[in-house]
This record gives sequence, structure tokens and C-alpha cells, in this order.
Amino acid sequence: MKKLTSIIALSMSVATTETADAQSIQKRYEQNPYTLVYDGAITKNEKGKVNIHPVTYKLNGINIAANVYTPPNYDASKKYPAVVIAHPNGGIKEQTAGLYAQRLAEAGYITMAADAAYQGASGGEPRHTDKPANRVEDIHGMADFITQYKGVDAARLGVLGICGGGGYTLKAVQSDKRFKAVATLSMFNSGEVRRNGFQNSQLNTIQERLKQASDARAQEAAGGKIIYAGVASITDEEITKTPTDLYREGFVYYYRTHAHPNSTFLYTMSSLLDLMTWDATTDMDLINQPLLMMAGSKADTKYMTDEAFSKAKNAKNKELFLIEGATHIQTYWKPEYVSQAVNKLVDFYHNNL
Repeated sequence: MKKLTSIIALSMSVATTETADAQSIQKRYEQNPYTLVYDGAITKNEKGKVNIHPVTYKLNGINIAANVYTPPNYDASKKYPAVVIAHPNGGIKEQTAGLYAQRLAEAGYITMAADAAYQGASGGEPRHTDKPANRVEDIHGMADFITQYKGVDAARLGVLGICGGGGYTLKAVQSDKRFKAVATLSMFNSGEVRRNGFQNSQLNTIQERLKQASDARAQEAAGGKIIYAGVASITDEEITKTPTDLYREGFVYYYRTHAHPNSTFLYTMSSLLDLMTWDATTDMDLINQPLLMMAGSKADTKYMTDEAFSKAKNAKNKELFLIEGATHIQTYWKPEYVSQAVNKLVDFYHNNL
């Protein structure tokens, strides 16, 4: 068993909770043939409806697992606009990324949600490596794959990044001009948070945490056990005591209501060497594509969207769209908020692809 070490500001024990709710959620992913855990997920492919197509492909020698969604009455001889979705930190293609992929496919787009390399059902060792360069390359790789997919009009490719996937999307599109329209939802600047702490709560421990990451890398290089940061599991009591909406609701989402065995809050401690010196909002002036950034009006992460949006000085038709009343995690699943986001995305992509 690999050693698990938590370095987030919250004090939590690594414990397993067997609740009726957790057991019911386990049945959800087990009963879905594609192990999708979001509400309204596809259970079978039917003629005339959105269909799902599990695929794998190589990216820099690593097997990437993805799901492609085709729109109703898909005809491979025709040409469709396409959208790729980058999943949140700790997330996988079967959760909110898949939900948005399915909803956008319903609106006529060929869509794709892929597990990041080293995460989910994709390959790569050590598991749960979470380096920004890898996540950005994942997005380039999705463009590589989907633009070769039958029926895709490569000249009409969009991207949606959710949470941490949103931050990595902002970086990817700075250079990758295959993406003609860029959207983020509940954008999370992973580098800034790993460096400064959520809401700048860990400014006094930056050097200490860099030392921990350096020691972890040294241990890996010497052939020792991989040290992990994050949270492996959590009790109901610990969730209740979590003070921030992002983490409290996130624990419920990832470990209770939308749990999946491939989804985890763990990442290698050594990843912090890369994460803590990276920032999603550098070189934002390189983004010249149309840009839509969406966030819940009550999201405690909204400050990250605000900061990035203000720096996107050269983006075309840029818009900041607030989902009134929504917190960060509620934009992942709550029907009224998801519908607002999807409607805005359909309008945005229709006008820019």
C-alpha cells in the first residue's frame, strides 16, 4: 500500500466510510454499462439519439481512454462542429465532463471527454501524476484525435474546460489555434492554489511544501515509495466540518453522490514541483479566440475566473457569464445550473464555430 500524505490546509484523517448513500452510488456506476455516474446518462445506444463511443488512442506513448458522443441522427458522411471537454482536477470522463459532452451532443455537436494521462482509465505511471504540462498536452491530444474523427469539421473545433481543466484549457489555447472558440466553467487555477493555498490560505508554508515535494521526488528517484498528497477518503463528520463550499461540496460530489473508483483527490507529492511554479493566467494576452468564461455567482472560486478574464485582453467577443445562485460544485450537476450553462454554451459555439 502506497503511503498517503495530506498537505491541504484542512486537517483530515484518511478513513473509509461505508454509508447507505455510498453503497447506492456504487450501484449507479456498476449498473451503467459505460460506468457513467451523472444523471440522465446514456445506458444504451439507440438510433436517432445521442450515442456514446468509448475509444482509446496513444499520446506520447501513453494509452488515453475517452468517450466520443455523436449527435442524434449522426451521419458520418456529413460535417459537424466538435467540442472537447477537459475534466476537473480529480475528475474523470464519466462525471461532469461526460454530462456536458452528452448535453452538447444533444445540441448537434460531436463531443469528447477524455481521462487525463496518468489518471482515470488512461495509462501512465506513477498513477495520479498531476503536472500542468501533461494536462495541457492532454488537450492538444484531444484536438489531434477528434479532428480525425469521421464527421468532424476540423475548422469548427471548440473546447470547454471545467474547474482545473478550465485553467489548463486557457493555457492550451494560447498556442493551439485549432481551437476556434474557448469556454471555461468554474475555472480553477491549479498552480496558484497549490502554491498559495485556496483563497491564499497557505502563503506562510510555501517553502515548507516545496521542501516536501523535493523530498518526495528524491525518494522516487531512489526507488522508494510514491508519496501522495490530497485526500484518499473522508468521513461524513469530516465533510460536515469542512469550512469551504468548494471542498465540502466537492467531497460530497466525488465521494458520495457521483463517486467512481477511477476518480480521486490524490496526486503525487512530487507533482508540486511543477504545479507550484505554474500559473494558468500567464500569457493570457496570447488568447485571440472568442472566449466565454462562466462561474457561479456564489462560487468561492469565482476570484480565479475574474482574474483570468481581466487578463484576456486580446480575446474576441469575450464574455463573463454568471450562473446566478450557483456554487462551484453545483455547476457540475444541479439541473437548473447545468441547463443555464449548456444554453449559454450552445449559443456561444453556434455564434463562433
